Amino acid sequence: MAEALGSAVLGKAVSKLYDRVENVIETTLSFEAALDRLKSTLAALKPVIEEIENSHRELGRQEKETEGLIEQISKGENHVEKYSKLPWWKYLKRNTYAKKLCKLDQELIRFFQLNVQAWDWRNGVETLLSVGDIRSRYALAERNGGRVSCAIPGPPEFTVGLDVPLMELKMQLLKEDVSLLLLTAPPGCGKTTLVKLLGDDKDIKSIYKEDNLFFVTVSKTPNLKVIIQTLFGHKGNDQVLEFQSDEDATNKLDCLLKQIKDPILLILDDVWSESFVKKFEFPIPNYKILVTSRSAFPRFKFKYKLRPLNETDSMTLFRHSANLQDTSSFIPEEDHIKKIVKCCGGFPLAIKVIGSSLCGRSEVFWKRSLTRFSRGHSILHSDEGKFHLHSDEDLLIHLQKSLGPDDDEITKCFMDLGSFPEDQRIRVAALIDMWSELYKHEDGIYAIANLQEIAIRNLASLVVTGKDASEVSSYCAEDFVLQHDLLRELAIYLSSQEPIEQRKRLILDISRNNVPEWWTEQREQPINACLLSITTDEMFLSSNWCNILPTQVEVLVLNFHTKNYILPEFVEKMKELKVLIVTNYGFFPADLDNFQLLGSAPNLKRIRLEKVSVHSLWKTPVQLTSLEKLSLFMCNIGQAFTYGTIQISEVLPKLTEINIDYCNDMVKLPVALCGIVRLKKLSITNCHNLDALPEGIGMLVNLEVLRVRSCTDLPKLPDSIRYLRMLSMLDISDCLKISGLPKHIGEVNELKELHMKGCSQLGRLPESTKDLAKLELVICDEEGKHYWAHIKEFLPNLEIKVAKKEINLNWLFTNQNF
Repeated sequence: MAEALGSAVLGKAVSKLYDRVENVIETTLSFEAALDRLKSTLAALKPVIEEIENSHRELGRQEKETEGLIEQISKGENHVEKYSKLPWWKYLKRNTYAKKLCKLDQELIRFFQLNVQAWDWRNGVETLLSVGDIRSRYALAERNGGRVSCAIPGPPEFTVGLDVPLMELKMQLLKEDVSLLLLTAPPGCGKTTLVKLLGDDKDIKSIYKEDNLFFVTVSKTPNLKVIIQTLFGHKGNDQVLEFQSDEDATNKLDCLLKQIKDPILLILDDVWSESFVKKFEFPIPNYKILVTSRSAFPRFKFKYKLRPLNETDSMTLFRHSANLQDTSSFIPEEDHIKKIVKCCGGFPLAIKVIGSSLCGRSEVFWKRSLTRFSRGHSILHSDEGKFHLHSDEDLLIHLQKSLGPDDDEITKCFMDLGSFPEDQRIRVAALIDMWSELYKHEDGIYAIANLQEIAIRNLASLVVTGKDASEVSSYCAEDFVLQHDLLRELAIYLSSQEPIEQRKRLILDISRNNVPEWWTEQREQPINACLLSITTDEMFLSSNWCNILPTQVEVLVLNFHTKNYILPEFVEKMKELKVLIVTNYGFFPADLDNFQLLGSAPNLKRIRLEKVSVHSLWKTPVQLTSLEKLSLFMCNIGQAFTYGTIQISEVLPKLTEINIDYCNDMVKLPVALCGIVRLKKLSITNCHNLDALPEGIGMLVNLEVLRVRSCTDLPKLPDSIRYLRMLSMLDISDCLKISGLPKHIGEVNELKELHMKGCSQLGRLPESTKDLAKLELVICDEEGKHYWAHIKEFLPNLEIKVAKKEINLNWLFTNQNF
């Protein structure tokens, strides 16, 4: 506390001295000019001291840095006090005090000229170091597919019924002879939540250092190499390691862990295969492994079985989920609540989902739900006081009852989430592309609203990164959705209730080459689904693609884990295809072959590629005559947009939007892109090596949105931006090296929004800024507000918003919040 208050004491001392000087000047008929000069100096220093107080409070500065000056100011106050009491005829004595006050005035000026400049320099260095640290974490996140941390996620705000299990699990884990412990329970019982509480326990923290606590979500189809690379990253090794085999990866992990002298705890969450755990077992002292699984693996000697909640805790959780403490909503009878809760069988996930679905509903809805639940059996059945799970399907059926009808749009959107792999982030931007065609949601606002409703019902978690105030829907490149694997199973279960040829969405998970039976048949399998999703692992051979007739497919989602991926031949038959989403969940960007097949998709409007080497796509130019939007995320771009003598406008004649995110190899924006004169939106974010935009960007005369957000090496905007007469939104947020706006920025006369928070080097605004007559909103830092305050008198409709200083690293974690 003393450290944080150092500069606050300085501020109080200066204010006190200023008040005293002002009082003496007002009440003394004859005073020395020294008092007047000292008053002027103190008045000028007041706002500077306020800034120092704020920065020192945030940075925890030592009060030693200002205590010498505070002592001098206190002496100065005594001099002023004594001066005020001297009679007018004691000239020599008054002159002596006047000289002391002059000396104090000089000391104040000297202190702030030297020390404050030194502080600014130091703060600048620390800021650069912090930015460097954040950038390195960004870079590591790019290489690790976002799994930059293996830290145990924090527990949820509200938990119930886990105090005793936490104590028992901890006691068993800390036994000296326990090196491998299994935490087992049926799905939806709260295993992951219990582990999160364990990681936050003070006893565990006292034994295990933070960077020696490893948390890994394994899932049904784990990628061992990626998991081990992530463990290396957690220990600060951001070098990209290319393991020759799983055995090589395991050997290197063994060497890494043996270098750690302190106790180690590795938590493997959601393990499906007992043999997978063996790959992490090493004879290392003080090394423990905690495994969570829905299966009670027989090999494990030490086990802890997590039981469902009892009736009291179940009621507490249900009341919280249904928000029954809100007296403004309908509160059903106690007996009705108990009947519904009983159907949940003590499963926290079921209680949360069903409770959320009833939150704020009317009496009629509650009674209808009670009738529906009463017709079914409990998820669990009783056997001499012990509860057993019938099957996962029993739980899925009960969860299904909490959803709306199949034709409800929220239910449809929830089912679409099953198109993406388990335990992986689902990009909001990908969902917007998908739903734009499936449900004609051209505006992202509808997609966000649906996702928020899904989150409210506890069917998924929507993670929104920190962003500017006005950007609820326009910028969501870093936002994502997390879904419990059981809820993903529910989505797939609901989608698979009809025969294959009649399904509206066909979702296929293929492990190795274990393909469905109908896949191996020689005849063409007709697919009438609008949405087709295929997920394959690193063992799948692309030559094993099936022979199908997907004539009605509008959205194709391909998820894979290999370095080389071949688009299936049946893509050539997709005449109705409008959206293609290709995501590589492997560690390195993958080459994508057969891209030329897309030339046969006349209606293809949107392509989204993640972690793909884009330079491999256009080996021969492919005309995509209907493509309107192209999104590249974590891709290697290379010379992707160079076609020799062919103009890019001929290859992509209708392209109106390009999004390039986290493409680390892009140093220069390809000049060829400036030839797409129909382009309306150009978004380049988190491309940290981008150091120049071409002057040719002024050719994009129809551009309405230009976003170069978090491009930390970009030093300036090109002068040709003056020719973007249709530009209405410009975003240069967190571009650390941009030192000023272009001189003729005022010629961009349609500009309505300017986002420039985090532009720490940005200086004074050019004179032409006054000509931005249509500018309505500027989002900047506190420093930038000062500059814009002088412009506001020329722009009466301008609103200046100061962005909150926050570092939101939610996007770094893929772990689920259930």
